[in-house]
Amino acid sequence: MKQTLVIGSTVIDIIITIPHIPVPGEDININNPDYRLGGCAYNVFETLRFLESPAILCSAVGTGVHGRMVMERLTSRGIKPLINIEEENGCCYCLVEQNGERSFLSHHGAEYIFYKSWLKGMDFTEVDSVYISGIDVEDPTGIEIVGFLYDHPNLSVYFAPGPRIMKINPSRMKKIIEFRDKDEKGPVLHLNMHEACDFSGKHNYKEAAQALAERTNNVVIITLREKGCYSYDKNARVPGIHAPGFKAKVLDTTGAGDAHCGAIISELKQGKSLEEACRTANRIAAAATEIHGVVLDKDARLP
Repeated sequence: MKQTLVIGSTVIDIIITIPHIPVPGEDININNPDYRLGGCAYNVFETLRFLESPAILCSAVGTGVHGRMVMERLTSRGIKPLINIEEENGCCYCLVEQNGERSFLSHHGAEYIFYKSWLKGMDFTEVDSVYISGIDVEDPTGIEIVGFLYDHPNLSVYFAPGPRIMKINPSRMKKIIEFRDKDEKGPVLHLNMHEACDFSGKHNYKEAAQALAERTNNVVIITLREKGCYSYDKNARVPGIHAPGFKAKVLDTTGAGDAHCGAIISELKQGKSLEEACRTANRIAAAATEIHGVVLDKDARLP
């Protein structure tokens, strides 16, 4: 199996567990925050590794206390970043409520920088696909990610726009949606139902999936939280399929969508059907909600 190139951020997630989001003027005491590796790209990469799907992480690591923490923790996991730059890393404050729901306060730094020239020396004969996320596309050098896609039409694209989908420069989104690989396929889209409906202008996720699939000529996967996910393949005998979710003792939903996306990529590249891929992805995502972060141990319990 050829490798998946995973482009995007690796950050330090500072996980702060709170009873609820504070209201103005409220004073809440917290326990010691938990510092963990995170970021959309890193989460997807680690899920690919967990499922033994070969991948390359292209994530810039900068300077400062958070840059050092990222480098030390990547090194301890046997991961060598492709890019080191002289700019300070940011971080992400993850506010996790008692029901596992999370809100993010993000400070962007070196980890959200990308230049396609960084990959000029890469041997692409062993790479057949690329993952990108909306949060990286939105940032100033996100146009470089778009340019990279068009420079490499031999790569299949997996795109997770994320919760800030409506903040992404519309011209960049248009270019990504209209991108076609050598097989005349656009990106495989991975979204939740709110993102899909907001972007498509449709009132329900099934209509949204169909509309988006018409635009990309490729598969659309829409996550439905504990209800699983809905996939739509316009060329299949049965285009729309619902894959039910799995029960989980939810601790933290941070990164669950990334884990789901990584599992989809791994399963599809192993030749599994879309329905099989969705069922596995639902299991992985459920397991990820039972821990802080998404890095599952080899002995992790899957529902």
